[in-house]
Amino acid sequence: MGLQEFLDPPGQQLALVQHGCQGSHLDGLSGPSLHFRRFSVPPAGRQDGRMPMSETELLALLRELDDPERLEWPLNYDRAAASLAFGRLVRRLETDFGTQCEFEQDTQDSSEYGRVRVPAEATICGTRIVVCVSKFGSLAEVCADNPGAFLGTEEARQEDALDLSDLATVERALSELGYVNVPEELLESDYEGPSSLEHFVARPTWWTRFFGSM
Repeated sequence: MGLQEFLDPPGQQLALVQHGCQGSHLDGLSGPSLHFRRFSVPPAGRQDGRMPMSETELLALLRELDDPERLEWPLNYDRAAASLAFGRLVRRLETDFGTQCEFEQDTQDSSEYGRVRVPAEATICGTRIVVCVSKFGSLAEVCADNPGAFLGTEEARQEDALDLSDLATVERALSELGYVNVPEELLESDYEGPSSLEHFVARPTWWTRFFGSM
């Protein structure tokens, strides 16, 4: 009898995963390379009932947060609040992926606050997931392996380095904890704001502005 998919509990799907990222519906369940992985079904929209922000809306937000007088952190930056929020994110990802995550926080001389790394052995595709958090406006970025390793999450998925269900798990955590997830593809586009960034890098991007060294 072939493998059947079912929901257990609601919102959780039990699927057969074979050889890292490749799922398969096979006759018979024997074989040392087969194991089960329970994952969350990707939601149609955000958990708070609002639809994800469009690229136009995200660009408008980036421009709104861009203060050329404050490159490393924004006006009225609350380091204690940022630390508490980041700690909640670390604990949430550790719970969702069932593992300990390496992290670094309160990064100096950078507009990035910190990073959380979901280890490769805890992901379906066997590639670690890195979540970067900015000091500006609760901005966050999700990428496979490292920022810049792929052109974005779409390319990482096409290269079998990032599974859709793992990505949905991280995006759901960010949304429910109040972070704004900005696609890596958008962050890597040319910077067109008022801040002077050319002396930091030859080709400034929005990633440079909100996650780069200053």
